[in-house]
Amino acid sequence: MSITAETPPASTERSLARAFYTTAWRWHFYAGLYVAPFLIMLAVTGLMMLWSAVLVGRDGEKLYSVEPAAQTVTVSAQADAALGAVQGGSFVQYIAPRTAEQPAVFRVDVGEAATMVAVDPYRGTVLGSWERQNALYDLANDIHGTLLIGVVGDRLIEIAAGFGVVLIITGLYLWWPRDGRGFAKSLVPQISGRGRQFWKSLHQTIGVYAAAILLVFLVSGLTWAGIWGERMTQAWSTFPAEKWDNVPLSDATHASMNHGGTKEVPWTLEQTPMPASGSHAGHAGVPEGQPVDIDSVAAFARASGFDARFQLTVPKGDDGVWTIARDTMSNDSANPLSDRTVHIDRHTGNVLADVKFADYGAAGKAMAVGIAFHEGDMGIWNIALVTLFCLSVIFLSVSGIVMWWKRRPSGANRLVAPVVPEKLGLWKTGAFVMLAVSLLFPLTGIVLVTVLALDMLIVRHVKPLKRALS
Repeated sequence: MSITAETPPASTERSLARAFYTTAWRWHFYAGLYVAPFLIMLAVTGLMMLWSAVLVGRDGEKLYSVEPAAQTVTVSAQADAALGAVQGGSFVQYIAPRTAEQPAVFRVDVGEAATMVAVDPYRGTVLGSWERQNALYDLANDIHGTLLIGVVGDRLIEIAAGFGVVLIITGLYLWWPRDGRGFAKSLVPQISGRGRQFWKSLHQTIGVYAAAILLVFLVSGLTWAGIWGERMTQAWSTFPAEKWDNVPLSDATHASMNHGGTKEVPWTLEQTPMPASGSHAGHAGVPEGQPVDIDSVAAFARASGFDARFQLTVPKGDDGVWTIARDTMSNDSANPLSDRTVHIDRHTGNVLADVKFADYGAAGKAMAVGIAFHEGDMGIWNIALVTLFCLSVIFLSVSGIVMWWKRRPSGANRLVAPVVPEKLGLWKTGAFVMLAVSLLFPLTGIVLVTVLALDMLIVRHVKPLKRALS
């Protein structure tokens, strides 16, 4: 005698499918409730940074222009002119011009105050100066990263980014064609609809196109977050200093080169120890017999392939090093594959480290490209795409609020969230997805588990709360 499993009635399958849909909708609703304000903030500040960099430059270098001449004056003469513009200042950094019509920019510090000075590289004259990191770009960057409230803001944004992944997954599930509707129709908005259906169609269609880019933006942005980025993924994918042929190492890491809140060091190098000057390690760099100064180091940079814009940082202390860097993240170029960092011994002129994009690990390469794409640094197409994407994110957030408002009964004094199915059982796929998100993004996972526990143990059993949050 054979035993066969009884096939569930079609009505039962439809009932389960509807219950799963409602559950995903509820998760999407609550995730959106938290995430939407953050997405709007990130999109608006992202647009501010993008177009500030386009119009005035990351370091303000586009505020001034110069008339090209046959020759430039020495970099040291340009640096002297910059120092003369800031009384009692000390020279910290030289940023080479990106084009022949742009000035050189020097950073000069007086105590804790940092001033940027634009110098005509052909005539050695000062064109202007401004306080460093005191422009619209920097304000937007601080809001974008910390909400102007430091570590707490960083953690809140990290939680929102994790819930953004939940939003993408549940949103795709809700969009997925069902009830005989094909993919082709699902990829085109139904503009003939009215009221909430019109907004829903636009929300779903734009959302499915933006989903993949949003995921890239969330993950690349999370690499700078305090928990997921700096303490987890960055920690295990940091560039190993051992590749530098046993050169002396400093107690300082590359993160010490970040000036203020702005990240200026390649992601994969930030936690790597700096090499130290004061030995005969390394290989030939500045030609023997030449003084190791800004002119010889800048000339070595040009001869070594650093064309157009690059940044040259002076040594800090007796064991400090000259650092030549070209990093797409700092708007030095439009090609992350050309990223390169070179350290030179301040005493011997030897090259202690020369790290190129090809030397990064898989995670470092992914982040170098991802962050450059995130910032719109890879050319006009990237600027246009990021602009369109940010506007789409704002629309998705606003349209979500509009749909909720249109669905909400007039005068309702509750959230009007999608109702919890009474008999759902274990939704294995949904449980697996939530577990995966929790493991990948621990901070979000802690909040997610806490919210689910509160919902199951308290909210469902306290009628006023259940009514207010339903």
